Amino acid sequence: MTILLAPMEGLLDASLRDVLTRIGGITRCVSEFIRITDRLLPPQVFLRWIPELHNASCTPAGVPVRAQLLGSDPDCLADNAAQLAALGAEGIDLNFGCPAKTVSQHRGGAVLLDEPDLIHSIVAAVRRAVPAHLPVSAKMRLGNQDDSRRLDAARAIAEAGACELVVHARTKVDGYRPPAYWHRLVQIREAISIPVIANGEIWSLADAQRCRLESGCDRLMLGRGAVADPGLAWVLQSPTASELAWAALLPFVAHYWQLMAHHMAPRHRAGRLKQWLNLLRRRYPEAQQAYDAVRTLNDAALVAQRLFGKAVLAS
Repeated sequence: MTILLAPMEGLLDASLRDVLTRIGGITRCVSEFIRITDRLLPPQVFLRWIPELHNASCTPAGVPVRAQLLGSDPDCLADNAAQLAALGAEGIDLNFGCPAKTVSQHRGGAVLLDEPDLIHSIVAAVRRAVPAHLPVSAKMRLGNQDDSRRLDAARAIAEAGACELVVHARTKVDGYRPPAYWHRLVQIREAISIPVIANGEIWSLADAQRCRLESGCDRLMLGRGAVADPGLAWVLQSPTASELAWAALLPFVAHYWQLMAHHMAPRHRAGRLKQWLNLLRRRYPEAQQAYDAVRTLNDAALVAQRLFGKAVLAS
């Protein structure tokens, strides 16, 4: 079963990709989006966002990481895609799904779903700019204000040369509010010839089973569900496998904390860890205790002492 790890700006960075792919079950990752405006970015920018480029575009566990670009200028996106290809990227993914207001105001992400012709131009330009063997994929939502143009957008992506399409089963207006409208992916699947991957509101094995049934998609992308339950992808690959216990997860949390020390200022590390613990509370009652222990702390040394001391690890 193909299971992709979604891009999540400000959370699912290289450190968390490292940890989640070590746990297992994930087929491929997509990087946080890299915003492209009006210039060719230097290699060091791409290497900062996707340090896996130093490792054949794979996490330390060997899981490929595809670079995601966001923007609205076909030529500039193409130039930057070519730069990524030269750096050894596993592939290029194009973001037509981000619902953030700051992205929308700069004509990026899901607002482009109102402009299928521009979407076609972007995908076609990127496809021409990179070697034929390099995958070019895309991610979209059902639409911007509504889903009336979802088939036009999907056809534009497929006809321009993309090899696969992830669809987050909500519109920009829906944001991240449940439910996800998985059944609306059926027409998209029927309208295009490339694989369609379902995304949105998959928190459990039961959710994944319903998503596959309602969408008809046999490939899934996990976002917050994989962050809240790091063993979810593994369970989806092998439904008879045991769920990841809190005691087994704790060493991975400690590893994440250590990884952040290599690239993140101490004043930011506590906030990023609390983000993860906040989501983990959905799956693990023990995560509530850990979150409460550090909720008011911002000093990295105090967080490490409080969370990774013997008393906490023993719990």
